[in-house]
Amino acid sequence: MNKTEHKETDIYLTVDIDTLAAMLSCGHATARKIAEQAGAKIVIGKRVLYSVEKIRRYIDCMAE
Repeated sequence: MNKTEHKETDIYLTVDIDTLAAMLSCGHATARKIAEQAGAKIVIGKRVLYSVEKIRRYIDCMAE
């Protein structure tokens, strides 16, 4: 199996749990909880990614 290469960019459509936790400044468990509540989880095969746009909308709604 080929290892996924990480390329740096300023714009992310989806992120893995490590990047999501870093973006939210929280731990993995809290990031997963937020993603679940936002409906942002995307499963492609064995890979689990999270929609950044859905997370942003969820956080914006919570902040209002």
